[in-house]
Amino acid sequence: MALAVVTGTFSHVLRSTDFTATHQIYAHHSLVHLMAFSISIRRSAHTAQPITVQLQTPFVPKSQDLDLNQGPDFQGAHYVYGKTLVPEVEGGPCPTVHMLWTPVPEALTLRGEEPERSWEFLTAVAESEEEAKRSYGEGLALIAAGSLHSSHAHAWAALWRGCCIDLDGPLPLRQALYGCLYYLLSALPPQGNPGFVFHGISPGGLSNGTQGECYWGHVFWDQDTWMFPNILLFYPEAARAILEYRIRTLEGALRNAQEQGYQGAKFPWESAATGREVCPEEIYGAQEIHITGDVLLAFEQYYCTTQDQKLFREDGGWKLVGAVAQYWCSRMVWSEEEQCYHIKGVMPPDEYHYRVDNSVYTNAVAQRSLNFAADVARDFLIPVPEEWVDCAKKVKVPFDAEKKYHPEYDGYSPGEPVKQADVVLLGFPLMHPMSSEVRRNDLEMYEPVTELDGPAMTWSMFAVGWLELKEAQRAQSQLNKCFSNITEPFKVWVENSDGSGAVNFLTGMGGFLQAVLFGYTGFRITKTSLRFDPVLPDDINKLKVNGVSYFGNKLKFTITKEEIRIKVTESPRDPPASPLEAVLEESGQRFPLREGRRVSFPTVAGWIQRSSPKAF
Repeated sequence: MALAVVTGTFSHVLRSTDFTATHQIYAHHSLVHLMAFSISIRRSAHTAQPITVQLQTPFVPKSQDLDLNQGPDFQGAHYVYGKTLVPEVEGGPCPTVHMLWTPVPEALTLRGEEPERSWEFLTAVAESEEEAKRSYGEGLALIAAGSLHSSHAHAWAALWRGCCIDLDGPLPLRQALYGCLYYLLSALPPQGNPGFVFHGISPGGLSNGTQGECYWGHVFWDQDTWMFPNILLFYPEAARAILEYRIRTLEGALRNAQEQGYQGAKFPWESAATGREVCPEEIYGAQEIHITGDVLLAFEQYYCTTQDQKLFREDGGWKLVGAVAQYWCSRMVWSEEEQCYHIKGVMPPDEYHYRVDNSVYTNAVAQRSLNFAADVARDFLIPVPEEWVDCAKKVKVPFDAEKKYHPEYDGYSPGEPVKQADVVLLGFPLMHPMSSEVRRNDLEMYEPVTELDGPAMTWSMFAVGWLELKEAQRAQSQLNKCFSNITEPFKVWVENSDGSGAVNFLTGMGGFLQAVLFGYTGFRITKTSLRFDPVLPDDINKLKVNGVSYFGNKLKFTITKEEIRIKVTESPRDPPASPLEAVLEESGQRFPLREGRRVSFPTVAGWIQRSSPKAF
């Protein structure tokens, strides 16, 4: 069995003395409702006898979750349709499912006069009969034209052309990076189809194990915090589709807040189609409220790299931003004793602790939400509510001035076990202001007490922290812990290093990619720039990142320990992309970035920013 990540195709080859049989299977990348598989038989030169291959399929059109009915065959395909047995929320609709598939015969025979032959099989699944039949019909037309697989491969080629991460370094690291990128790209909506209704990305993608270990396809902070930044850097159109999913579910988030006695919008810990809380355990939905700030951080990152004002002004983004700010203000209570705002009774990202007060991550992400909301209001010339400014300024962000570190929450005792990355997220992605000494103390305080076999994304964030402090080898030792979550032969990640939890764990892959895309490069998205400050471990000599999107431009970075090269590979003219320049932090030297031209300078810190047309 082999996986070709270049074409998104699994293949299995059987060889005998008389023939070779090849089984290929793939989810068609442009016809997203279509799954295809083919079987090819090719005879050896010395035989002329008919060759028969027996087939077995375990598929039975039955489901414990669906009420299915059999419909009439369609163009040679069997057809079933039905709806879910249980609505997402009480009294809500039960989504419909329509499925067509090519019947699989018991055997296939290559006749004596045939040197080779292929058989194609299709499965179409959609929410409407019309869409399922349309997709199946398009698949049949491509089969007739002999281009079913080539059209799929062409769509993948276009996707890979838009992004690439490669490095001159250890093969296992290169393979892990390509695997992570492949699985993340597989979960994205189709390119060039802005009307496509996207339902978000679950921690395990479309995988679904038994007993809910793959989270029933629900959407968590995993999408917004761990996967989104990588997608945004390469494919802002797909990033926008993720944000549109959150906008579509805003009404559910408003209801969640109302039911808990608060104003504004509280996004669910587990989200599906409506935005209502669908987590089967109440404690998470009630207490793990940092998710609401995580959602808004994704909106902020998108706003700062695209300046897509249409999403905010016309397509519902501003309403969501304002509703989140309103929620945080209503969730805070004033402490007369400490003369600051508290957020009480929460579960931090570290799920070993619950009903704590002033989770440092939760409070910091709330503060960031409020500051972003105020910034957007000012950009749009909308009056900023005083409450937003006051709450952002006065919310408590726990800090131990004596030990110079951030306690995880009020009353945290150093040495208490921690499930996963929590306080270390203050440095990245939150970029909460702190000195290098405090950043180091946070890393050293929490690294030894964090669960070694916990969720796979954790060590990536420790790696980013050590890279910030220019301790590349210490960072690499953290990143290497992730390899125990990667299974062979297809580089599929498991949630926990003991093999338990979700499979195809995109959250861990997203964290791993960020360790390279934001760690080795030092990329940081700010209000006015894309900062860089590279550091490479000893065993990595060169890093190439191609397809970085910034204000409509596509950039290619080539980084060695001695030199940074930057090239604008695409700069669209309709609408025109913003002209850019690179600025070096220490010297202030500026390098205009023009399409097709490469600039180079020593490997130092700096940033990419928009420049005025006069600069050219």
